[in-house]
Amino acid sequence: MKKLEIVIKPERLELLKAILEEADATGVMISNVMGYGNQKGITALYRGTRYTVNFLPKVKVTTITDDLKAEKLIDQICSQLAQGEAGDGKIFVTDIADVIRIRTGERGDKAL
Repeated sequence: MKKLEIVIKPERLELLKAILEEADATGVMISNVMGYGNQKGITALYRGTRYTVNFLPKVKVTTITDDLKAEKLIDQICSQLAQGEAGDGKIFVTDIADVIRIRTGERGDKAL
């Protein structure tokens, strides 16, 4: 199993949700986060004054899926969400050793 942590611009969330629903993602957690990557924030001009915003609003979407679905999801996300701009986002992939459904005690893929 793989845990996918997908960090994107907030305006791309609806498209990502559609991709996950189409792929039959069994569960999704969404968090509003702030941060920056290689771009180190943005510089903007407001009423003649230049200012820097270091932490940009992002959305982190977390889902856990089997290994085969994970690769398909990654390919779909990269092809459909990429705009070719800095700040398009990142996908962090982590191996998951086990999952336990608390209510029933089911483990592994059955718990998803």
